Amino acid sequence: MSRVRSQAERLLEEATTTLTEAGVASPRVDAELLLAHVTGTPRGMLLGARLQGPQLQVYRDMVAARARRVPLQHLTGSAGFRYVDLEVGPGVFVPRPETELLAGWAVEQASAVLSSGRSAPPVVVDLCTGSGAIALSVVHEVPRAQVHAVELDEQAFAWAERNLGDTGADLRLGDAFEAFADLDGTVDVVVCNPPYIPLDAWESVAPEARDHDPSLALWSGDDGLDAMRRLERTAWRLLRPGGVVGAEHADAQGESAPAVFAGRWADVRDHADLADRPRYVTARRP
Repeated sequence: MSRVRSQAERLLEEATTTLTEAGVASPRVDAELLLAHVTGTPRGMLLGARLQGPQLQVYRDMVAARARRVPLQHLTGSAGFRYVDLEVGPGVFVPRPETELLAGWAVEQASAVLSSGRSAPPVVVDLCTGSGAIALSVVHEVPRAQVHAVELDEQAFAWAERNLGDTGADLRLGDAFEAFADLDGTVDVVVCNPPYIPLDAWESVAPEARDHDPSLALWSGDDGLDAMRRLERTAWRLLRPGGVVGAEHADAQGESAPAVFAGRWADVRDHADLADRPRYVTARRP
């Protein structure tokens, strides 16, 4: 005798089919996360959830939007990143899990300054902060650090203000590579998730990023390294001797990104992400 499926089961199956046909990478997970968001029910208890009339329409509208490749985080209004939750939406780059490793590196470097016994707190600068994800992680995990962040795009800056506004971080609106002249030579850690996609890679970029993330956060010249070159010069200006810089890059830039720091930098090395793909470069100012 067949079991009668619950309303939630039917909805999840329908949504999963819709999202699969739309090419969404994780259709079942997204269907569940949207249902959990609409109903306020934990994912592990979704099969017992019941949707009232308005909720049912909201859920179906959100599934339809996700099928149009609107980012999941834009629909739920939040993105988890390491140990914090960020407010995100249209106009700001949605932080990716890969970037959590770079943020963790920045946390480790700031913590190392504290453990060195130096009386002054570590000074950390997050360039191209976007939603403020890396800066907020450092604030949360290294509360004694002096954290500075900058964003050029006004819409993205508004989201960063929401996430960093009451944290004590110094958030500025402006060009990341011209900012913080008042900090020249005093910074311990410079961290950056710059734009790094080559202009001719349009077709290879997922619709969620290509159509919804701000263009300033994506494209960076013919080889994708224009911003990285500016970052190299800016980090050299900002860092104290012995200070370190870390920057994310595309998985195809595991050799070309570190090459930007070849020459005057010490300890230049590349780091892989959890899928063992080249993901970020670090270097030390001698």
